[in-house]
Amino acid sequence: MKTLNRIYNSHAYDTEIQVGSYWDATLPAAPDYPALDGDRRTGVAIIGAGYTGFSAALHLAREHGEAPLVIDAAQPGWGASGRNAGFCGFGGAKLGDSAIVRRFGEDDLRAFYSAQKEAVALVRDLTSPGSIEAEAQDDGEYCLAHSTRAARALPEMAAGLRRYAGVDCPVLSAQEMRQEGLHGDGFHGGFLLPLGFGLNPGKFAAGLARLAQQAGAAVHGNTPALSVQEQPEGTYIIDTPSGRITADRLIVASNGYSSDNLPDWLRGRYLPVVSHIMVTRPLTEAEKQAQGWTTRRIAYDTRNLLHYFRLLPDNRVLFGMRGTSNITPATTQQMRRRIRRDFEAMFPALANAETEYHWSGLVCLTRGLIPYVGQIGDWRRAWTGFGYHGGGVAMATYAGRLLAGVAADKPCSVPIPKFMQNKPATFPIPKYRRQCLPLAYTCYGVMDLL
Repeated sequence: MKTLNRIYNSHAYDTEIQVGSYWDATLPAAPDYPALDGDRRTGVAIIGAGYTGFSAALHLAREHGEAPLVIDAAQPGWGASGRNAGFCGFGGAKLGDSAIVRRFGEDDLRAFYSAQKEAVALVRDLTSPGSIEAEAQDDGEYCLAHSTRAARALPEMAAGLRRYAGVDCPVLSAQEMRQEGLHGDGFHGGFLLPLGFGLNPGKFAAGLARLAQQAGAAVHGNTPALSVQEQPEGTYIIDTPSGRITADRLIVASNGYSSDNLPDWLRGRYLPVVSHIMVTRPLTEAEKQAQGWTTRRIAYDTRNLLHYFRLLPDNRVLFGMRGTSNITPATTQQMRRRIRRDFEAMFPALANAETEYHWSGLVCLTRGLIPYVGQIGDWRRAWTGFGYHGGGVAMATYAGRLLAGVAADKPCSVPIPKFMQNKPATFPIPKYRRQCLPLAYTCYGVMDLL
């Protein structure tokens, strides 16, 4: 069996380390999904028990009558799906609209926005009353200009959303943002995207696992895939420590927690980057009024190294940002101080709202800065979805549904946008792509100051 090739040190992938997130503290006692015990044969095997994997499993079982088998190295939701900020909105690509139009054309951009709308609607449906209780909050998200230069670009950004997405996004001054219930130092206005909402990502991941299992999927935690091979007859062999799985079809849904050799085709085609999140103690009403923060809509700023933040149902503040190029105890402590500094600079009236939770996780990028949903190399009946660029709550869930349709040979009525089917190029010098992140962060930081 192969040794898994990962680009971060083992600390980032150690499933015995507690994440320590706020979301974990809100979850009731989670069911323990047992490890695989012995060899199994299945129609569809899914590696990865997060949004992509469980959405694929749920839709395969519910819409196509399949009984997929899902495995994960940890318990379901341990990775990015259980530790993100819970922003369900537009996203999935880091490439800007104008670049997408230049490379792929206006029709593909419109198709991508249609997919994003479908993705948000899918999660909204899955979290509707009687389905998954995930503490869904107010509709809409704010994009906030971090500089006067960024503020001047807001009308053009809003016009692009109207033209390509068919969505009206009112542009707001800093004073109007205060009236909306979101004030912070350094905000120079913003716009409101009326789609999207906040949720509890841990409860959403747990709910997807429950629905998939109830629909007929088999779920095994603590079952790392150690190798995967295509056989001459077209089946797939997945070796784990506790049994061998033989599958007619395969979906790899490990996203930012992937390995460069599981399978070999993935090598260098994805880049996990570290995102950090802090959550404060509950704010008092006086603190909220002093800061001018009363809205529960999700929000982010226009920096390349963006900040993202929201007021949670129990009046805690969640605040997140990018930063480090590794995950170690030392870098975690470094970022704990840095994220606190940025939070207090942006929201000075909340300087006494202590941090009660801090954690980190991996966000997955591709070289082309667009997500991929499609075939794994030249393997005939194997597919993957990854590279959601921080927009995975909606897009990963939607990608799972798309993968279910492809695996069942019954594609969704809304087709996969063409550019999402372009196989990702490998990063230059793939073995050292993580080591290039500090330079990239420095360049982005300088750009954010301009």
